[in-house]
Amino acid sequence: MFNSLRPRVSSIIDSNKTADTKMQEICELLKAEIPHYDWVGFYFKNGDKRELKLGPYAGTPTDHTIIPFGKGICGQVAESNQNFVVPDVQAQDNYIACSITVKAEIVVPLFINGENIGQIDIDSNTPDPFTKADETFLEFVNFEVAKIL
Repeated sequence: MFNSLRPRVSSIIDSNKTADTKMQEICELLKAEIPHYDWVGFYFKNGDKRELKLGPYAGTPTDHTIIPFGKGICGQVAESNQNFVVPDVQAQDNYIACSITVKAEIVVPLFINGENIGQIDIDSNTPDPFTKADETFLEFVNFEVAKIL
């Protein structure tokens, strides 16, 4: 599944659309094509503030448009610069609930010139669905997205 999506992601990146439109299309593609991706979005560092701001996303609207560094899974990734896979969000003390249906989350940081400038965030309504293949694929997505930022 992921191998067939790679050229489609690259094709979106290579199109003549705006960066936000490209990221929106990637979110919609991943949500539509990967059964266990129920919410797909990008968060970016908000200027010089120690917070993340919601960017393009696909899925149910969220109240979490600003996330302070250190808060929730996204805020922790903003500080750790490491992928964070959460098989069971209920088991996380520092989890910000977006929806009662969310069972698992994966967040992968997005780097430009070695600096963590944002991340891709995936929520799943399926318990423990994420594998190393998800991580590798999302790292590829972020590598591609970094080319347009």
